[in-house]
Amino acid sequence: MSFSVAIVGLPNVGKSTLFKALTKKPVDIAPYPFTTIHPNVGVVTVPDERLEKIAEVIKPDKITPTVIEFVDIAGIVKDAHKGEGLGNQFLAEIRNCDAILEVIKNFESPEIENVLGELNPKKEIEIIKTELLMKDLETLERLIQKMEKETKEDKKILKNLGLFNKIKDEVSQGNSISEIGIDDEEKKEIKEYQFLTQKPVIYVFNFNKRQELSLESDPKNIRSSPAAIHRTPTDSLLIDFKFEEELSEFPAEESRQLRNGAAVPLELIIISCYNILDLITFYTVTGLKECRAWTLKKGLMAPEAGGVVHSDFKEKFIRSDVISWESLVKSGSWKTAKESGLIKTVGKEYIVQDGDVIEFKI
Repeated sequence: MSFSVAIVGLPNVGKSTLFKALTKKPVDIAPYPFTTIHPNVGVVTVPDERLEKIAEVIKPDKITPTVIEFVDIAGIVKDAHKGEGLGNQFLAEIRNCDAILEVIKNFESPEIENVLGELNPKKEIEIIKTELLMKDLETLERLIQKMEKETKEDKKILKNLGLFNKIKDEVSQGNSISEIGIDDEEKKEIKEYQFLTQKPVIYVFNFNKRQELSLESDPKNIRSSPAAIHRTPTDSLLIDFKFEEELSEFPAEESRQLRNGAAVPLELIIISCYNILDLITFYTVTGLKECRAWTLKKGLMAPEAGGVVHSDFKEKFIRSDVISWESLVKSGSWKTAKESGLIKTVGKEYIVQDGDVIEFKI
């Protein structure tokens, strides 16, 4: 099960710098707009101390962490939904991602062209939101026109027509679909259309530790002194991208020493994306061969988890043996845990928990 996050923002706000720091992939970075035309795609390991501790107990030949994909989308400008700056192409690429990591510039630099002509984080946020809303409105109008041409005697079409008209009214007033009060059944009904403003968003402010922080950085008006990183309750992060890019060039041990015990912002970005997508991690241990982490949507049952490992595991699922990672680590081995009665056998109705270590039976 693969999940992807779109890195979006205006041109020259640091998207490619962040992408490079996250993925360690070389990309073109220049102080002028539209250096990125085609999206850069990179797969990033999800930091997980639990996997390391499980591996210490199992001592496998191979350790495989779970991953998340980042897509560096070219800069979006005002009127992108009308095609400005190849905007329609870029907006379509966001549609294929599961979440949005929105980068906002929060520092002055005479060397880097600012498409706004001023430092204005609040305006950047408004422009991106407007472009996503306008694209969703365009999609909604097209869907509604199609439904109106279809038979009005179909109860499901009539129901969906009412739903889409309700959503259209809200979007027209500047409300993101994620902010609209729709129930779970309605969310399932519109899921296939991948509306842009329905996707969860994390705001990342690119700032320079050597400069003063703008007081309008955060959508909720963060007021903070510059720091290596500052987390807020509003899914927002403040990060010095350039500093992180420079550190990413060093070996891991040197990077840790240079950071001098400070938090690792890039790891927190990855974890924040993982959390905002409502994902959990479960583990499998294949004899002494491999200890592996897997990604799963929260609330799914054991057969769905089995299907992530192998399609046969879902179709032929009979039962599975489950133990929490803490209990496995404390017991010292799978054999000891089993002998101690710590491993429980569960059926198809079992809801997988974050941190479960599972052995599937087919």
